[in-house]
Order: sequence, then structure tokens, then C-alpha cells
Amino acid sequence: MRPEPGQVLHFSENPTITRFAPHVAATAQQPEAYVWAVDYERAPDYWFPRQCPRALAWVTPETTEEDRERIIGPGGGLRVHAVEYGWLEQMRTTELYAYRFDARDFRSIGDTAHAHVAETEVVPLGPAERVGDLFELYEEADIQLRVLPTLLPFWDQVITTTLGFSGIRLRNARPASAAG
Repeated sequence: MRPEPGQVLHFSENPTITRFAPHVAATAQQPEAYVWAVDYERAPDYWFPRQCPRALAWVTPETTEEDRERIIGPGGGLRVHAVEYGWLEQMRTTELYAYRFDARDFRSIGDTAHAHVAETEVVPLGPAERVGDLFELYEEADIQLRVLPTLLPFWDQVITTTLGFSGIRLRNARPASAAG
């Protein structure tokens, strides 16, 4: 589930939203009110239940072969997304939906320009679309989905590499000491 050219997506577990109003999320690092959306490259970052902690890493032009082998490893693909065992059942059963928006209603934000925000109310281009089987999406996109007892040791390695990376909802991850 990715946006088509000229579109951005917003993922939700709620299929009944008809209008999106800017708000300041409880976890926001910016004080401004936004409606958030993602582009084609970052859509897979949100193929998860909303509260699921995840550590994501991908190859960039600056990535060294050593870092690629150490973190991505064999098995193909240029990305790895890691989750904890405790979230697998929710990944199997959560109904996730995507809302499509006209990208012209959004502007890029942040260092990577893959996140997009609207500062005014926006209306989706159509009704919410069921995302479908999350595991099938990863297979089709050739993204490794790694399952770990806890994300934090993996995250601590990823952030020291030349790979691109993102950590989402890491506050929900199991403490490394609990993974014993």
C-alpha cells in the first residue's frame, strides 16, 4: 500500500475519518499543529499497528558495505524493519487503513523530506482503503521483517551506522533487561 504519484498517505486503524484537522500529537517534537502524511519511500514505516514499537534501517548512498552486512545482512533487500515478538499477533490481526491525499495540500518537513504536513484541514481523496496483510506487504516490497525479543539492543547498533534509520514508538519497546 503506497501512494500513487502526486499523493501522500496517512495510516490509521480508524476507517471512518472524513476530515483531518491539524493537531499537536502527544509525542510531537514540534509545537505546531499538523496533519501528517508520508510519501512512497516512507509508507512501509507505517505498515504496523499504531502503537507498535519499530526500528527501521535502510541503505543510503553513504552506507558502507560493512554496515550493510552487519545490520541488513544476507537475505536480500535494502531495508530491515524490526519488531518485538510481543507485537506479532497484533500485526496479524490489526485492521489498518490508508487515506490518500493530494500531495499539493502538504509540504515536506524534516531532514529527509519524506514526511509531509498540512497546516489546514484536509479531506481524503476517497474513503479509507484496507491495507491488507502486513506480512504480504513486506514480502512484496522486499523488506526484511526481523522479530526480536526487544528492539533496544538492535536500535543501539543501528544508530551508530552509516545506514538511514528511524525509530517509531520506541517508548513502547520492552526494556533490554526484560528480554533475558
